[in-house]
Amino acid sequence: MLTLAGLDHIVLAAFLAFCRIGGCFMLMPGFGTMRVPMNIRLFVSIAVSFALLAHLWGQIAPHVDSRPVVLAPMIVSELLIGALIGLVARFYVLALQFIASAISMLGGFGGMPGIAIEEPDAQGPVGALVSLAALLMLFILGFHHQMIEALVNSYRVAPVNVFFSPQSALTDLADTISDSFLIVLRLGSPFVAYAILVNLATGFINKLSPQIPVYFISLPFVLAGALVLMYLAFPTMLSLFADGFAAATVDR
Repeated sequence: MLTLAGLDHIVLAAFLAFCRIGGCFMLMPGFGTMRVPMNIRLFVSIAVSFALLAHLWGQIAPHVDSRPVVLAPMIVSELLIGALIGLVARFYVLALQFIASAISMLGGFGGMPGIAIEEPDAQGPVGALVSLAALLMLFILGFHHQMIEALVNSYRVAPVNVFFSPQSALTDLADTISDSFLIVLRLGSPFVAYAILVNLATGFINKLSPQIPVYFISLPFVLAGALVLMYLAFPTMLSLFADGFAAATVDR
């Protein structure tokens, strides 16, 4: 027969699981955006927590302690560990948003601000299109399943009874930012080369014929060339971005 002490033990174990899982879902790409209502995020986190509790019971329950002096630091540690896992994935998507905004400016579309899909800040139409397409591709390829797998594996790397390590967390975040930036810089390199060549050629033409408003004449051709390059490069760019997600985030 289930006693009151046993019930308290189960509730505390479920709450500790919810702290790590909810901290991750609060910040991870897709679920942690302003477009997803707060109650939906809460219900999804609770459902995943109860679904994983039976699988993780042996790694959580033995370390549950109802004493406040032990339980309070454990709750803070679980929240920070979950937030770290969500931030690692979010930084990778933010790196793509950065290069998408850069592509928008390099292609001549930077002067047309628009509404971002995920963030409340303004974002160009090209950047919003790339960000939304990449996020949809990640969900289609099971990105959320990889995040749940990362949460399960995190209990072996960072057990419940081991407090959160800020130094290790900052190292992981710095490595993620560095690797993500290098990945998206390689993906956006054709647009960087295109912008350099086009602007250099436009500058030479302007020097050769200063009486002609070269900027206004060349802008439609620059936009058309950027659109052709986007049409050719975006499928491969998004595919390589999705392939690098696990290596840059989940496997860390």
